[in-house]
Amino acid sequence: MRRGIALLICGFALALQAQAQPVRMVDRIVAVVNKEVITASELRERVELAARELGRQRTPLPERALLERQVLERLIIDKAQLQLAVEGGVRVDELQLDRAIDRIAESNKLTLAAFRKVLEDDGVSMARFREEVRQQIVMQRLREREVDDRIEVSETEIDLYLEEQKAGRGERVEYNIAQVLVRLPDQASPERIAQARARAEKVHAEARAGADFAALAASYSDAGDALQGGQMGWRASDRLPDLVAGALRKLKPGEVTEVLRSPAGFHVLKLVDRRGAGADQMMAQTHLRHILVKTSEVVSEADARRRLADLRERIVTGGMDFAALARLHSGDASAARGGDLGWVFPGDTVPDFERAMDALKPGEVSQPVKSPFGWHLIQVLERRTGSLPPERQRLVARQALRERKSEEAYQEWLRQLRDRTYVEIRLEDK
Repeated sequence: MRRGIALLICGFALALQAQAQPVRMVDRIVAVVNKEVITASELRERVELAARELGRQRTPLPERALLERQVLERLIIDKAQLQLAVEGGVRVDELQLDRAIDRIAESNKLTLAAFRKVLEDDGVSMARFREEVRQQIVMQRLREREVDDRIEVSETEIDLYLEEQKAGRGERVEYNIAQVLVRLPDQASPERIAQARARAEKVHAEARAGADFAALAASYSDAGDALQGGQMGWRASDRLPDLVAGALRKLKPGEVTEVLRSPAGFHVLKLVDRRGAGADQMMAQTHLRHILVKTSEVVSEADARRRLADLRERIVTGGMDFAALARLHSGDASAARGGDLGWVFPGDTVPDFERAMDALKPGEVSQPVKSPFGWHLIQVLERRTGSLPPERQRLVARQALRERKSEEAYQEWLRQLRDRTYVEIRLEDK
């Protein structure tokens, strides 16, 4: 079960802290980040957690000093982001946090009570878990505001992208990738650049000689995924920077790239696996309708769910017409059309709605589904796979180009944030 919870929380795993140790009168400061501090006990808890997580992944542990440095750097970057978020007014309210935790529990097919029990068995209080989830959401929203929302894609770039697709590199390819990033500060001196390159070349040489790549990432990488063995997961080739996609195209699974240079620093990438991703410009589409009941001061969550459960019973067992009930009861603009949303593509709806929709067979009516808009009953009418209309092709192209730019822009933004943050490391102080 503990291994299950490690898989469950994915990106949150390394942000979790063990239960707080008894308070000591004096706790040594190991780093100062602007006006805040990182203490020895905080670092020790995170190092122990990182060691347990690497053990679960069966990744050889780096030397203790290396692991401490890696974890401390992650703490510094996280604290700098959270400070910037506070200054910018980025917040997560309790309802949004509740929904996020509900989704985490549901993704592992657990009730909230069962999920709490698993956390407690793993030595993590729900209060601590909630705070760590809150911080992860805050940092994601900060990234969206500071990086993703500022990425621009021109019409010319879209035209060129579509021409490349028509030129036909054949079937789209997806890559499962791991990385080591050696970050460079802004306006780095020639000596600092040479040191960073030498570090990346060392990683490259050891990887080529058969060293465990996950252990290399945990020891040397400056990326946020270092303590997950550098795992970036599956990425579509057309959503990767040209530099990366071009290097991966030449590799067989298990091989590593040469040292690559980007604005963020030096990269060594490992191709874990590759797979086809289907024909270009073809996409699954779903024709569906829904009934929406919005919550308010008058209509509680329980009232909305109960009302939809009653409507579902009338449709499934009573033979009532879905469209007729949608016209009478739905709080959505689609009510006049009997709740008909027409043909939708992946990504057109919010994740909670889309997951429920994808689980349905044509003609089937969902159980009440919660989304940020309220509670829904969903009925899938039919599905098809076909060529995208031109306007949709341009939309898909724009999204692919945004994703292509996003990770590189984010790493560059993190580098700049780290450079302008006042950091005083006292790890060697006794």
